[in-house]
Formats: sequence, C-alpha cells, structure tokens
Amino acid sequence: MRTGRSRPLTADQQAELDVLAALPEEAIDTRDMPEVRNWSGARRGVFYRPVKRRITLRIDDDVIEWFKSQTREGERYQTKINRALREYAERHRREPGGG
Repeated sequence: MRTGRSRPLTADQQAELDVLAALPEEAIDTRDMPEVRNWSGARRGVFYRPVKRRITLRIDDDVIEWFKSQTREGERYQTKINRALREYAERHRREPGGG
C-alpha cells in the first residue's frame, strides 16, 4: 500500500476549485451526468482508503472469537473490530465533552 500524500494543488487548480465552490447549486449544470439510482454494484474504498497503522493490541480471546463468528465469507474479523471501534469513536466524539 502506498503511504504518503498527494502533491499540493497548484495556484491555478486551487483558484478553479474556489470558483466552483462559490457557485450556488442551481448554477451547476449536471445535464450531462445522469443521476445514479442503483448503487448495488458500487464498491467502497476504490478511490480513498484511510491510512492504517500496524499495532500490537491484546484483546480477550472470547471477544476475538465472537468477531470471527460474526464475519461473512471474504470479510476479515479485523475489519469488523475496526468498524466497531470507529462507530464507538464517532458516537463518543459527538457527545459533549467526548473528545
């Protein structure tokens, strides 16, 4: 996996984005872009993947076994654990004094 950052935008690119961002929604012509209503074939993470860090984490065996028992074929239990931790963090970020 490639880690690192994208090159910074040039001044011209940033200026173009600023002009587009200032446009009101109704001024944007989307006639040549058909609306997508069926997302059944969509794939997550094709264009963006969060940076992940390898760590050592001690988790109780029964917790690991439970996550393993909850995974579908082709899914990794680590993904489920990461999702559960993300949901917990998001929920507590929104609470007053939660972060």
